[in-house]
Amino acid sequence: MSNPEILQPIQPSAEPIPAPPKHPNTIFRGPNGIRAGWRVAIFLLLAAAVALALGIVLFLSKLASPNGGVANIAVSGLTPLGLSITEGVLFLFTAIPALIMSLIERRNFGQYGLPARSAFGKDFWVGTTVGFLSISGCLAGIFAFHGFHLGGLAIHGETIVSATAAWAVTFILVGLAEEFSFRGYLQYTLTTGMGFWPSAILLSICFGLAHSGNPGESKFGLLSVVLFGLLFCLFLRLTGNLWWAVGFHAGWDWGQTFFYGVPDSGFQPYHNLFNCTFTGRAWLTGGSVGPEASIFTPVVLCIVAILFTRFYRENRYQAP
Repeated sequence: MSNPEILQPIQPSAEPIPAPPKHPNTIFRGPNGIRAGWRVAIFLLLAAAVALALGIVLFLSKLASPNGGVANIAVSGLTPLGLSITEGVLFLFTAIPALIMSLIERRNFGQYGLPARSAFGKDFWVGTTVGFLSISGCLAGIFAFHGFHLGGLAIHGETIVSATAAWAVTFILVGLAEEFSFRGYLQYTLTTGMGFWPSAILLSICFGLAHSGNPGESKFGLLSVVLFGLLFCLFLRLTGNLWWAVGFHAGWDWGQTFFYGVPDSGFQPYHNLFNCTFTGRAWLTGGSVGPEASIFTPVVLCIVAILFTRFYRENRYQAP
């Protein structure tokens, strides 16, 4: 015979199951892990460590080679080689620390603005096209007031093909390096601590200050750089990643420096496609800075922002 005590159902316990213990909030750790300010500090320390390691490698290379090794590569002015090296190093200084931080924070690297699945997709090419049309519109405005004149070809033959390709690759690298440095990991992390637009304003000001050492730069030119930064942040917020901004950045700079052959943030062009001349006051032409310091640049950026928000209405930026 069966035992009736065994057949009786087990009654669920009335006592609630205790929740897993939470880490106490401290000056270093918040409810979502390491606080944003400390993560930024760790990121900057890692970037400094990468810079130090690269400096040591270059120094040892110079000692080991009678010709100076890689440390003896001479670059000057706004050239594809010089700019590619500078921006490539900048990208390494920020991408490597961000990759390490993604492991520490247990996040996908793509959350910081450059998801691989969207690399060089529709957003990038639309951004590139709009960037080129934007610098063209700015120069058209200067032309309408008799301040800009486009001359004949500055290069010919096979040089056109090689220079077109070299500058295209260079400015894609410029877009990647500068967008990720100022609107990648730092934008994501600061957003978790102080909100998106306060972070965007802070980093856009830093973006402007980073250009203050350019030869021939002006206060109005730096203001335009800050406005560029805010526009790029708008692209980031409404598309969810940096590829639209990278494309716009590359398209504007490629059109400005190579295609039209005008000064870029104070730097004179090299192996540009067309010759051009500026005549008139600095508020119109941008003076030594180039069209970025022209009164037409903020106007064009404002028009781009308005049109952009007509097509992209939803906030797609995912930051906790």
